[in-house]
Amino acid sequence: MLVELSIRNFAIIDHVTVPFEEGLTVLTGETGAGKSIIIDAIGLLIGGRGSVEFVRHGSKRAEIEGLFSIDDHREVDNLLRDLGIEISEDGMVVIRREITKQGKSICRINGKLVTLATLRQAGQLLVDIHGQHEHQQLLQVDRHLFLLDRYAEDELKDPKEEYSSLYNRYVKTKKQYRQLSENEQQTAQRLDLIRYQLNEIESASLKPDEDEELGAEKQKLGNSEALYQRVHDSYQAMYGENKGLEWIMVAVNQMEEAAELDPALKDVQETITNCYYLLEESSFTLSDYVENIEFNPERLNDIESRLNEINTLRRKYGENVNAILEYASRIEEEVETLENKDEHLQKWASDLEAIQKDLMVEAKHLSEIRKQQAKKLTADIQGELKALYMEKAKFEVAFHDGSDSHFTKDGTDDVEFMVSTNQGEPLKPLVKVASGGEISRIILALKSILASHEGVTSLIFDEVDTGVSGRVAQAIARKIHHISEGSQVLCITHLPQVAAMADTHLFIAKGEREGRVTTEVTPLTEREKVEEIGRMISGAEMTELTRRHAEELIEQAEETKIAK
Repeated sequence: MLVELSIRNFAIIDHVTVPFEEGLTVLTGETGAGKSIIIDAIGLLIGGRGSVEFVRHGSKRAEIEGLFSIDDHREVDNLLRDLGIEISEDGMVVIRREITKQGKSICRINGKLVTLATLRQAGQLLVDIHGQHEHQQLLQVDRHLFLLDRYAEDELKDPKEEYSSLYNRYVKTKKQYRQLSENEQQTAQRLDLIRYQLNEIESASLKPDEDEELGAEKQKLGNSEALYQRVHDSYQAMYGENKGLEWIMVAVNQMEEAAELDPALKDVQETITNCYYLLEESSFTLSDYVENIEFNPERLNDIESRLNEINTLRRKYGENVNAILEYASRIEEEVETLENKDEHLQKWASDLEAIQKDLMVEAKHLSEIRKQQAKKLTADIQGELKALYMEKAKFEVAFHDGSDSHFTKDGTDDVEFMVSTNQGEPLKPLVKVASGGEISRIILALKSILASHEGVTSLIFDEVDTGVSGRVAQAIARKIHHISEGSQVLCITHLPQVAAMADTHLFIAKGEREGRVTTEVTPLTEREKVEEIGRMISGAEMTELTRRHAEELIEQAEETKIAK
């Protein structure tokens, strides 16, 4: 959910910070006060198209920052972790976007710079904005299959995993077959190239980790004189007459006599004795090391030559010897494949046919489940539309005929949401429904069913209740609040019925600061909420009757919430 929004130098907004709560938050105010500007700011924050026009006059940049809580939101969590973005233990994510007056856009998630495409990808999982004519995902036909699958997520989980596994094999085998089926000239050219490469690598007679071993030996040989001097001096300091070990032996002998006089010194005596023998053993090791140090310029030259040869191969075939050998292994297999092209083509054609048959079985199984679940979704949507006083409306998930052999990562199904709003009228694509009031109710019906399946943390309705009144307005108010029980909902409204259902009521008004118009956001108290709803009912003049009407609306709304 959106926990807090901070806006600075955006349009007519100087600076405003708005905290948000769970449940339903309504934003009301006079036309032109800046309600939609706040929604525009949120839209920009989640990846919307920017413009220099958003930068407040006289400012260098517009700044928008949002604090989101993503507890239990697996998709957002996985996406951010894949991007290497750290998430706090309390599941909080800060998204920030700046637009300069030159039009440059700067995006950050938890302080890390990201591209606008990445910001948009994360933003679409966090917030879904719906305006009367901006229905985003629900009106995008290519999203309908995704939404149906979300609705049927539990039933489709295992079948989709089976299908995906087969589909990946199908794509890989088909790619191999297509590449091998290329024209003879391309095949011959490829074969000549990889034969040359394989011969070049094999001629070098590389050994695993050879480059690392040679590098270590080169370093040792190149520093042999310095090593000899330091190790020799260290040995001389310890071993010999009047050297370190001889003086430590004096200490050992003295401490043995002292320990006999005072047993409390026994531990110290043993420690000194152990150290003497350890140092003596180390001095023998140093003596052997000094005797075996090799001064061999010829060997150093051989190593340099070999490393130069390896570096030439590294520039062509891999970052180290092991990578070069892995590449050689791959092209060796490819050489064998191309040399026996007809045999492999026949095998892959047979494999492809077998996988296609299995894939078709799994695709049909997916389709059967989807069609069963589509009937349930249709029934659920019909019930929601009836509650919104659209008893004559019909909803259907249409499955368009497609090629049985046209496999996609989701199967072979092509679906679209269809609607008829008047009795006797044929079903039409959802995108072609014309009436604003009807669109509002259809969107709410779909959202009411799908909100818990879409995975977004916040839903924003920007005047989706336009064009309705009376009992329909009351039904829409109940439906919006019902959706807010499963997702955070922010709603700009001019309907008093919707405002009365709010868990949090924010009043948007124009103010003046330092001689300039600005937008101010004020959370309303219960008393102020009554006054604002009264204004929404009657306009500018507030009468006692209007106040009582507003109070009754709020009381009815509270009773509706309790009844649920």
